[in-house]
Amino acid sequence: MKIALAQLNPTVGDLNGNLAMLTAVIDEQAADGQTELLVCSELFLTGYPPRDLLEREAFIREAEAALAELADYSRRCPGLGILVGTVTRAHEQADRRLYNTAVLVENGAILFRQHKTLLPVYDVFDERRYFEPAPGVQVFPYKGERLGISICEDAWNDPEITGYPAYPVDPVAQLAAGQPTLMINLSASPFHLGKEVLRRQLIGRHASHYRLPFILVNQVGGNDELIFDGHSLAISPEGTPVRELAGFSTEVYTCDTNRLGVESAAAAGGSQPAADASEQVRRALVLGLRDYCRKCGFRQVLVGLSGGIDSALVCCLAVEAMGRDNVWGIGMPSPFSSRGSIDDARQLAANLGIRFDLLPIGSLYREFLQVLEPLFAGRPADVAEENIQARIRGVLLMALSNKFGHLLLTTGNKSELAVGYCTLYGDMCGGLGVISDLPKTMVYRLANHLNRDRELIPRAIITKAPSAELRPDQKDQDTLPPYEILDQVLQLIIDEGKSAAEIIAAGFEADTVNWIARAVKNNEYKRRQAAPGLKITSKAFGSGRRMPIAARYRV
Repeated sequence: MKIALAQLNPTVGDLNGNLAMLTAVIDEQAADGQTELLVCSELFLTGYPPRDLLEREAFIREAEAALAELADYSRRCPGLGILVGTVTRAHEQADRRLYNTAVLVENGAILFRQHKTLLPVYDVFDERRYFEPAPGVQVFPYKGERLGISICEDAWNDPEITGYPAYPVDPVAQLAAGQPTLMINLSASPFHLGKEVLRRQLIGRHASHYRLPFILVNQVGGNDELIFDGHSLAISPEGTPVRELAGFSTEVYTCDTNRLGVESAAAAGGSQPAADASEQVRRALVLGLRDYCRKCGFRQVLVGLSGGIDSALVCCLAVEAMGRDNVWGIGMPSPFSSRGSIDDARQLAANLGIRFDLLPIGSLYREFLQVLEPLFAGRPADVAEENIQARIRGVLLMALSNKFGHLLLTTGNKSELAVGYCTLYGDMCGGLGVISDLPKTMVYRLANHLNRDRELIPRAIITKAPSAELRPDQKDQDTLPPYEILDQVLQLIIDEGKSAAEIIAAGFEADTVNWIARAVKNNEYKRRQAAPGLKITSKAFGSGRRMPIAARYRV
């Protein structure tokens, strides 16, 4: 059987747009006349994740109408089956219970439905909130093949790969017992660093264990904080990738299942060349930013350029995602800004070819201090005066955002957000945190990666000591531990869930660890008010991390 893997970029809730995208691919495959089955990703018609849209009866009816329209459309291309992910009702029309379903349609009819069995509730997933598990799985005979169809998590019941405990049921094993000739998985598997490697290992293990060819079609694109990387797979019964589709871009590829067991990876195209971590992060962030703007209706973005590495990196990513004519840089020097920082910001803008304007805030800052002087009298200057500068900048940037309709990008990194080294209603103002899941050490690596061919980010920005420049001669390391140490400890606390005592026992200095752990705990309230941020690591601040704010617990 010739099967088209349709790695596409749906928009959550856009049933008509997603259907139009799919029918365009159907027309292309029908015109070819060779394809017998076209496979889409999980919940393609609704987009993934639809979240609480699934609690709206009107949305469910629209999804049902879209499926009916797809089935009717399939009459135009007799002989072409379409396997699509969508939401279906568990029982009768009025039933509020739902299934996450793979539906096979052909020539105007729905031939088969396979519901998702394993409904994840860890990290960013909350599928038991919306769906019922499948009552069972069934192999379906189709055009000389016996299809074992599963949906995303159904194939992830492997603790050695996932790191999570095994589910009590194994849909892939149950399907294998039904003697299929081909396994197909519809996925919406979000990206984090290394995820495509895990996915390849996982599906390869299934294929080699059951001696069956395995096809996985993954969603691509950005939806809110989540980025979907694609990397769809056609795997031989030996567990070898016969084809791996492009990462971070749409692609449609047709494979012949009769050849999956004999084609070598080299002959068929094989896996995508391995990209290093910095290149994967670059691709992911550019895709996530571009799709966030496109799907939210923003055409232009605004970046506050301080002359520091974080804002410089965000600006570079924005230019790649949106085009230089759609990025506006604003410098806002205060009395403590160095001449070098202003020059560096201006040089960055020139290197990128973007518009750059300067809005000095010295006079505004003095007026704020004058107004507050009677109430601040007798108290030494401290962080309150420093943060006034950041909040003035936030006001100015938001005013420009409101006036011109540009999306304001925040420029804080994960290290700063973790310990609260950021100003609420100041530099935290904005609509999207582009690098909010990048530790500071990763920021430096990515900045150097962007400069690999030519100097986009002025070398002075990368080499100078990082500083918020909110007081004379200020440096980040006056307040924070060295970033090399800070990021290691944050990795253990946030990604691995280690306690301060466990980290100290591993050899880290006690006072440093205790300070970091307390800072992470004490700044949950700030992060709860932060802009949504693009997820890059295995545990990002956002929907996948749900720590209490008003709580007392041992760090």
